[in-house]
Parts: sequence; C-alpha cells; structure tokens
Amino acid sequence: MSSFETIQIRRQGHVATLSLSRPDRLNAVTNGMFDELHKAFDAFDADDSVRAVIVTGEGRAFCAGAEISQGADAFYSEEERNEATSGRDAGGMMTLRIFRSLKPVIAAINGPAVGFGATMTLPMDVRLASENAKFGFVFGRRGIVPEAASSYFLPRVVGINRALRWCLSGALFPASEALQAGLVSEICAPDDLLARAMQIAQEIAENVAPVSAALTRQMLWRGLGMTDPMEAHIIDSAAIIARSQSADAAEGVASFFQKRAPAFADRVSADMPAFFPWWEAPAFKRL
Repeated sequence: MSSFETIQIRRQGHVATLSLSRPDRLNAVTNGMFDELHKAFDAFDADDSVRAVIVTGEGRAFCAGAEISQGADAFYSEEERNEATSGRDAGGMMTLRIFRSLKPVIAAINGPAVGFGATMTLPMDVRLASENAKFGFVFGRRGIVPEAASSYFLPRVVGINRALRWCLSGALFPASEALQAGLVSEICAPDDLLARAMQIAQEIAENVAPVSAALTRQMLWRGLGMTDPMEAHIIDSAAIIARSQSADAAEGVASFFQKRAPAFADRVSADMPAFFPWWEAPAFKRL
C-alpha cells in the first residue's frame, strides 16, 4: 500500500482501517485527499487479503466537509470549471467509488461529520457513531445544494421526509437523532468505537466468502433502483447458480457440518462470476 499524506492506512489481519488524517483541519477534504481516497479504495479492491474496510477520522472530528478556508473556490476551482470534464462533483465521484467497492465498508464516525463528512458515509454498509458525533447536511447554509450523490442515497437510507428536513434546515443534529432515523445503527462510547467497528469487520472477514460479500453488497445496493421484483429475481438466480457451483459453497457446507471456521479460497480479483458486473450489460435484465 502506497504512503499517503492526508490519510493513514493500518492493517489488522484481513481488515484495513483508513483514517482521514488532517486533524488540525478537522479532516476537511481537499482535492489531494480525494485523489488518495480513490487510490486507497482501488488498492483495497485489488488486494485479496483485505476483506473489510473501516473508515474513521483522526483527532476529534470524522470530517468537517470540504476545506473552504480559501472561500467559495473550494467547492469548484476556476480551473475545474473550465475543464472539458467539469460538471462532475468530486464528492460524488468519491461516493460512487465507495458504492462500487468490492469489499464491505464500515464507517466509525468518531466526531463531527458535516457536509461531505456526512454524505461520504451514505454508500458505506455499516455506520457506527461515537457519542461525540454530530451530523449536518449544511449545504443550503453555505449557499449550495446536497452533493456526493446524497440526493439518491439519503432518502433511501432515512426516508424522504427526514432527508428533506435535514437538508432544508442545514442544522446540526446529535448521534441520538441519527440513530433514531437509521442513519447509524449503533452509538458507542468514544473509547469503544473502533473496537466495535473492528469486531464487526472481523466477523465479516472471518466468516463470509469474499466473493459472496462482494456480490451481496452490489445486489442489495443496486436493488434500491429496481422497479420490478423480476429484476431482482434475474440477478439472484444468476448469482445463486454461479455460487452454488463454486468451491466456496462446498467449503461453506463442509465447515458448517464439521463445526469449524471456513477457509474460503475464491478470490475477488479472479473468481467473480462471468455475469459480473451485470449493470454494465442492460440486455442481462431482459433475460
């Protein structure tokens, strides 16, 4: 894994912990951090020894959103506005990269998560919050609008009414409200947060076939956009047929009856089924 300037990566067994590492700036995100985050998630997907990822922040904040100390150009620089590729939100490109992850992603939200600090967690699979965490979809108060594909993710996570209330008010709210709304699944004491995230990550890493985990997170996330259960039936059928014929399926059954931990051999880098990624083949939906 490459060395980075704005993030830190630590490994414990099959779990990688990514820490946003600009604590003096409350881990506010910069173009450099976006670049490093993309490289990190590319590396996680390519490394078969990584089976789950934890994302957290160093210091007292998770992420204070975009670095706006230089004024409004922080949202979109003059150079970016003039580029042929402009019109693509950098935060959205990052959340879409997390969305495409082949490894389960757990957010350990240790402190304030504001703006992109909140929206970046939405495509993650499990979100845990410290008692010290606060959240804010503050875009309207900065004269902009929700970004990072949050207009897609947030209503699906917490419902349209709650999403509108949070985004239209732009107010900060505590971890208790996030829990009540389903934005996070648990609240932990500050000293227990990373240990709890690691416990969940290791449960996945040690017990779930990596290829099955990669398929499952894509099936469920992409299922949110389906309009008919037949679409899910087609994907489910292809996946269950492919996986039932795999060495992992034989190992899963054998380890169950032998009452031992499974040793799954299939690799995400080499053993994804032939129909993956199905969303890039529209004709697949009509089979």
